[in-house]
Amino acid sequence: MAPTRHTPNSTFKKVIVVRLDHKARSGYLDPAQLGHADSAELLTVDGERLAIPLTEIKSIHFVREFDQPIEPSRKTFLSRPRQEGLWLRLRFTDGDQIEGLVPNDLLGLLDRGIQITPPDSVGNTLRLFIPRAALAELRVLGVVGASRRGRPAVVPAASQGDLFTR
Repeated sequence: MAPTRHTPNSTFKKVIVVRLDHKARSGYLDPAQLGHADSAELLTVDGERLAIPLTEIKSIHFVREFDQPIEPSRKTFLSRPRQEGLWLRLRFTDGDQIEGLVPNDLLGLLDRGIQITPPDSVGNTLRLFIPRAALAELRVLGVVGASRRGRPAVVPAASQGDLFTR
C-alpha cells in the first residue's frame, strides 16, 4: 500500500522560500500567518513542517509551479504601472533590487515584512513577501491611482453655504 501524501488546506499556497544564503525550499504556506510571527511555517513538498525564522529569509515567492524559475524576467517596470497602489523600489541587504506594487491602503506594509506584486505579470512568481530584515532600503517611486473619469464629482455640503463665493 502506497503511503498517503498530506494535502495542504486550501488556504495554503505554493511558495518557494529563498534564504539569505540563496538556498531555496519549496512547499506550502498559509499567507494569512505571514507578518504575525517571527517565523514562517512551511509545509515542505515532502510533508515536513519547518519553522524558518524571518531573519534568515530573503524572500518568499508565491508561485504558479514549483518546477519553473522564480527569478522574474523583469525586476523593474518598463513604464508607470497600470494597477493602483504604491510603486516601490526595494533594495536587499545583498545589493539586489526589485520594484513592485503594494495596496495604497498601507495594510501591505507589515511590521515584519512587505508583500509586493512584482513587475513581471506573466512569470512564475505571482507575489513576493520580503521580511524587513532582508531590506536595506525601501523607496516610494509613485502613487498610482484610479483615473478621475471614473470618480464621481465632489459636491460641497449644503451646510458650507456661500463661504467662498464673494
